[in-house]
Amino acid sequence: MRMNVSAESQGADLRPLSARSVVLSLLLGAHPPQLPVKDLVRLVEPFGVGGSTLRAALSRMVAAGDLRRTDAVYRLSDRLLARQRRQDEALRPGTRAWDGDWEMVVITATGRGPAERADLRARLTALRLAELREGVWLRPANLDRPLPAGLHRVALTCAARPEESAHDLVARLWPLDTWAATARTLLAHTAADQSPANRFTAYAAAVRHLLTDPVLPPGLVPADWPGETLRTDYAAYQRELTASVGRRERAA
Repeated sequence: MRMNVSAESQGADLRPLSARSVVLSLLLGAHPPQLPVKDLVRLVEPFGVGGSTLRAALSRMVAAGDLRRTDAVYRLSDRLLARQRRQDEALRPGTRAWDGDWEMVVITATGRGPAERADLRARLTALRLAELREGVWLRPANLDRPLPAGLHRVALTCAARPEESAHDLVARLWPLDTWAATARTLLAHTAADQSPANRFTAYAAAVRHLLTDPVLPPGLVPADWPGETLRTDYAAYQRELTASVGRRERAA
């Protein structure tokens, strides 16, 4: 049996952000996801990123396909627009009342190479499924989203009602105590009186952590589960950043 835990969920992961990471974090949180270079210069300055460093990073990101440039405006590429949609969904996941059913995905394809297998694992994890054993993935059917249409080419998908206690099965699939402890550590960091760069780093880590939240039915997580608190906290910071961009545009 596999314990479904990522490196990010084992600690607060407050790694320093590169110029590229700062730009991506700003654009992933912007709606629409585009900013003029003059705004980017002002926005990244509090995080210790100078103008020349920023421009070099922007050039590399355009060359790598992370960004598109039109005149002096930079916007996310289509690939990163998909990442933004996943991030937005992590902050506002659609759910429905749980009736006891579980989503089950059983991998049936054979002969796939390591890269293909790793890509499928990443896609299933992004769908908040957890691996019970090699090739068998499941979760409570409380998410208001369909499974990808193309999944049937490599897997059997079905609804299931395991005989095992739902609480016991959840405990086997997700390290809830570890996830909650990391979320509380991040909340403590974001609440502390910090420099803009440290706050930005903490909230970037919060987004990464929210991507690993299993978003389980309320009855299957502890009463003090901090997932919604962390979402609300980040949403407030996102509004703060958006307001800051607006103020800077009006002052320009």
